[in-house]
Amino acid sequence: MAPAIQADLRLSPAQLYGAFSWAVLVAGLASLPVGIVIDRVGGRRVMAAGSLVSGCGLLALAWSSGLAGYFAAWTIMGLGMAMTLYEAAFATLNRSLREASRKAISNVTLLGGLASTVFWPLTAWLLGRQDWRYVCMVFALALLLACLPMHLLLDDGAAPAPTPQGKDAAQQYSLRQALAQPVFWLLASVFAAHAFVFSALSVHLLPLIGKIGHAEQLAVMLAALIGPMQVAGRLIERFLVGRATPQAVGVATFAGLPAALLVLYLQGASAWAVALFCVLYGMTNGVLTILRGTLPQAVFGHAHYGAIAGALAAPSLIAKAAAPLLLALVLDGGGYDGLLAGLFLLSLASFGLYVFAVRSHARSRWRSWVSM
Repeated sequence: MAPAIQADLRLSPAQLYGAFSWAVLVAGLASLPVGIVIDRVGGRRVMAAGSLVSGCGLLALAWSSGLAGYFAAWTIMGLGMAMTLYEAAFATLNRSLREASRKAISNVTLLGGLASTVFWPLTAWLLGRQDWRYVCMVFALALLLACLPMHLLLDDGAAPAPTPQGKDAAQQYSLRQALAQPVFWLLASVFAAHAFVFSALSVHLLPLIGKIGHAEQLAVMLAALIGPMQVAGRLIERFLVGRATPQAVGVATFAGLPAALLVLYLQGASAWAVALFCVLYGMTNGVLTILRGTLPQAVFGHAHYGAIAGALAAPSLIAKAAAPLLLALVLDGGGYDGLLAGLFLLSLASFGLYVFAVRSHARSRWRSWVSM
């Protein structure tokens, strides 16, 4: 819908896409308080209210007539994102299912991976028949008439919390205790770095593949592998490595992104290398979505999961919002030559931080258990 909105509201490209970055930033700032509320009252009312807020945001977008109204609409939708998307859903599942939530989180991400497969063609079909304002109103009604009632059907009850014993006693952290742990800030940095890389590549991948020397049609065809590979990665996590700990799954996942970028950097002129990059990139991104839900529970416990997961998500969402704008400034100054190298080094450093974080935390837990 972007070209139609830009022409109708007479927006510059920076204004057009900057509003979405602003909405992601709003979601990042709201993720912590939303998580705290879900911990206290459950996700039913929070996610139902989020559907209402998101629907109102889409209606505001449909009725906007200028830059101020456009940004106001995206501000409302940013709050709705924090109340309805993965972090809110994961916190809701954790509260209701506790240790059994990992399988449910995997199932949610599997279905969520089909969103673009369904809604991109549907959006294109609607735009072929009506203007963009009508499409926004259709999706607003879908949120209000379908998503809101379904959210009201969620179970708000909290599963009984098991009494921790032995080495498991060290797993339950409050938000304040988690913030005092170095592993929290290491993981927050790791997630933020990956969010930055993924967000930057999502915007600049097609121009980057073209800059390497591939035709636009081939670039689009190869990039189309990413969506199915996200689902494939989640299926592998769900059915093949479901018994591995989230920490162990994370080692392979966080290694995947620098490996993918290295292949593209060294052999990007070959179509097979671009295809391999898209496969690794898609699978890594798919499993990383699950880790956003399972890793906080594995490291910090389930007692205050919503608050801790929300705090972990905030830097990632801010990085996701900032990446396209920062990369645009970098590319204006120096082109694509150093982009791959910079993103590779960032992802490699992130992988090293992750390994250090989980190993140091495991040693700390072992010392705590032995000293009991």
